[in-house]
Amino acid sequence: MIIEILYGEVCNLFGDSGNISYLKASLPDATWINTGLNDKPYFADNEVDMVYLGSGTESIQKRVVEKLLPFKDRIKTLIDEGKIILITGNMTDILCKTIDYGDGNKIDALGIVDLDAKVEFKNRHNSLFLGKFMDMDIVGFNSRFSHAYGDISGKEFMKVERGIGINRDSKLDGIRINNLYATHIIGPLLPLNPPFTKYIMGLLGAKSPEVAFEEASYEAYNQRLKEYKDPNTQLN
Repeated sequence: MIIEILYGEVCNLFGDSGNISYLKASLPDATWINTGLNDKPYFADNEVDMVYLGSGTESIQKRVVEKLLPFKDRIKTLIDEGKIILITGNMTDILCKTIDYGDGNKIDALGIVDLDAKVEFKNRHNSLFLGKFMDMDIVGFNSRFSHAYGDISGKEFMKVERGIGINRDSKLDGIRINNLYATHIIGPLLPLNPPFTKYIMGLLGAKSPEVAFEEASYEAYNQRLKEYKDPNTQLN
């Protein structure tokens, strides 16, 4: 089982590096590939089972797009093959056609989905998040400048129950194509949501069905879920 972590030295905002720490504790026998920002991605020439990319600053986001554009076709192949790709936070925007940073600063992104992202530096959105993926409740946080626009129907990751989706008016969050999962929510995603972590482990063919610190993880998850479902809980 080979898992590649892209640009972990710079794509680690909002505690998103905790996703990998938790996955490492849950999958102690996996092989981990750490790809730096100046390195060629391991997946470009090798087979991988999973690729992870976490949140970064907007300036880093631009560099990530530059680094990955030469491998756009290979990324599409990985998606078509059903390889697991997990992307969190604002790096979800790199899957859009374009990212508009304002003041005429607009770049072409990877174009995996028919969406356009717009960054509003003077209008950061912060809120809690509650969504539904398959039969799983997903909890997390939103803290972002960017929103995506376009039709994501049928390719969304989750249905929003509380909070916002790809933009303030959408009740669809993130992107899912085969085993590509991308979401603007942060937190980090995996430690906050042990059922989803188990789901990913199952896709990877993990021998053990248990996540790390299972009892404590589920206790915290269930308590957070209770709070998020309470209509008296303020999300913003």
